[in-house]
Amino acid sequence: MPRTTTPIADPDLWLATLTRYVRSWWYMIHLGAIAVVTALSPSTWRRDSFRATAHHIHTSTWQVLPWFALASSLVSLVIIRIVLVTAKSYGLSQFALEMVVRVLVLELIPLSAALFVALRAGMAFDASALGLARAGLSPIAASNEALRRLRRDLVPQLIANAIAVLSLAMVTSIVVLVLAYVNVYGLSIWGLQDYTRTVGRVFAPTVTAGFVIKTVLFGLAVALIPTAAILELQRYPRRLASTVQPGALRLLFVLIVIEAASLTLKYI
Repeated sequence: MPRTTTPIADPDLWLATLTRYVRSWWYMIHLGAIAVVTALSPSTWRRDSFRATAHHIHTSTWQVLPWFALASSLVSLVIIRIVLVTAKSYGLSQFALEMVVRVLVLELIPLSAALFVALRAGMAFDASALGLARAGLSPIAASNEALRRLRRDLVPQLIANAIAVLSLAMVTSIVVLVLAYVNVYGLSIWGLQDYTRTVGRVFAPTVTAGFVIKTVLFGLAVALIPTAAILELQRYPRRLASTVQPGALRLLFVLIVIEAASLTLKYI
């Protein structure tokens, strides 16, 4: 069998690889700009667009919100108990609640919501493409039909995925805050004053603004990057040899960059 040469091993392919990556990133940014302008255009919002957006929001948010909130609450409950027991054993009980809020609500929950929505959106597209393949269409016809559906539903899908990340993160954060209070103070109302003081100290105006901006950026990244990667694959079929979900590595990289930037601005 002939031995294949990777771009890293062959210096002659470095420029071509760099050009391809730059063009791919530019295509994603260009598509995002077009989607944002289209979403803000009044001519876009007709009855069909409203109906499609409402359908995607219902599918991506409302159907999974109870299950995601329940699963996240169970995992968060375990983490809360671990943090409380560990802090008590070291005599740092007064810092346990603040640590729970900072770690769970500010960092882990938005990131887990973004990853969950991204995974579900990618699986939904695979199911749609598989359905087209089973419908008796040729690979080229199925690819064209998938491309047409993505273009038709691009703006509704972007809005729905962004709203899904925001909704899952916000609702789960509220549930976790309630669980943290119950674990620290029990069912008594006498801990409300200390609790609100601690949570208010954590959610300073700058931290709250950063939390909202980070969650919005997560939602935009989840909404845009997989869709852009799928559309790019339709334009360049030769890249279909990869077995990785389209845009998965790029999305993970962008989420890590956003999270790292958020941590840097808050704690450094």
